[in-house]
Parts: sequence; C-alpha cells; structure tokens
Amino acid sequence: MRTDLLVISASNGENLLLAERFAACARGRALNAEVLDLTEVSLPLFTPRQNAAGGIPAAIGALGERLAAAPRWVICAPEYNGSIPPVLTNAIAWLSVQGDDFRSLFNGRPIVIASHSGSGGYSVLVALRLQLSYLGAHVVGRQLVSNHSKPARDEGIEDLIDRLRQLEPIQL
Repeated sequence: MRTDLLVISASNGENLLLAERFAACARGRALNAEVLDLTEVSLPLFTPRQNAAGGIPAAIGALGERLAAAPRWVICAPEYNGSIPPVLTNAIAWLSVQGDDFRSLFNGRPIVIASHSGSGGYSVLVALRLQLSYLGAHVVGRQLVSNHSKPARDEGIEDLIDRLRQLEPIQL
C-alpha cells in the first residue's frame, strides 16, 4: 500500500505523540499515513571525515527510500537550544550527501512543520522553515506550535492536513 503522508518525529516524547495525532487525523481523511520516529534510526554522526571513510550508512539508503516514497511529509520537532534537534539535523545532513543533487529528496515536496516544545517552539520552526526552503521544499505557510500550557487543537491539525492535501509535489 502506498504511503500518502509520512509524519516524521524528531523525538520520542511529546513530538512523537503529536506525530501520532497528525497520522490519525490523516487516516480519518482517507489518507494512508505512517509515523517515522527518527530516534529509532541508528545513524553515525555526520562529518565529512565519516562520510569519506565509511560512505553512506545503509540506514540512510533505507531512510531515503522511505522518505522518497511519501509525496507529503509532516515534521514534528522539539526546540533544542533554540534550533533544530540533533537527530533531525544529522539525518538531513546524511540525506543531502547521497546522490548528485543534495536537494533531490526535498525539492518541490510539500511539508508541514510542527512543534511541541518546553520552550517557545518558534525558533525551531523558523530554523526548520529556512533549511527546508533552502533545500527546495514547499513548506506550508501555517505551522503548529504547542506546549503543555497550549496543547495542539484537533482543528489546527485538521486544517494543516487539509492544506497539505491540496498541494501536489512538484517534480524538478
């Protein structure tokens, strides 16, 4: 069965729970949605030296195939020290060095970004939007920020899924 939407979690805590909510909402809208917990993907730390010495890790090939198979993504990431969590930065670094075009996996891909964060959560979304846009992704204008005092509302998740459904991936 084809995956219509891949919901990527960059933590195994509140953002994984948020990712599950996005996936459940998508399934309720007749989309085949899966959750990918990046904390379960075992990757060495990306460095140019590691890349030259060991090449692309096998886990990156499998991860890249899974990501490429889904035309739309939701990324749920907590704020780490005012920016993107290391597990997500590391995965993006590895994914961008495979093949001849570092943007190929991201170019024209519709993506929603969301965060459940103990801090504000806005800094991670600004950093993530900047990086994904640089990689050529079509990041949906609206985003979702939640925390313990301001939990994500079902209506907000539904709206983001509906916005994402309206966007067709662009083949560049």
